[in-house]
Amino acid sequence: MSLTDADSPHHMNSYRVETRPEVPTVGITETITMTEFGKVADRLSELVGWLAERGTHPVGPPFFRYHVIDMTTRLVVEGGFPVPDDAVLASAGDVAVGVIPAGRYVTTVHHGHPDQLVDVTGALLSWAAAEGLPFDRHDTDAGDAWAGRFEFYLTDPAEQPEMAEWDTELAFKLAD
Repeated sequence: MSLTDADSPHHMNSYRVETRPEVPTVGITETITMTEFGKVADRLSELVGWLAERGTHPVGPPFFRYHVIDMTTRLVVEGGFPVPDDAVLASAGDVAVGVIPAGRYVTTVHHGHPDQLVDVTGALLSWAAAEGLPFDRHDTDAGDAWAGRFEFYLTDPAEQPEMAEWDTELAFKLAD
């Protein structure tokens, strides 16, 4: 099977603007450098156990949410999962109950190694700028603060250990 250029995951126009509902989440937030993502990723299984102890489970793929970004120093990153609407959960310890905010998002799906996401993200940001689509973000002393900047990991590493075959959805909230 051959892919046409338009079907290719690397095709530069594979962006969508879509309206999404609010989704409840649980997550663990860490302040890390670009090389310390393991501090967040390694705790995702802990979240699954935390949910199981409370009689519930994730209802979607794991995500990284970028709360504050300063690529040269530190990032405030949350690793988490969407949870059922009817789950009655309270924040405890490092685990915080939150939401993926409702609103309009620019989305794209990247097929390939997560190491490529820096370039994929840059392309998405450039495309949105060219389209005149402002993001829901603001500058702070700590860096670039985002209302909703997500990477959803659509591939289960237990089923597909080859990272070059992973699918990752980027979803960045637009200003209202």
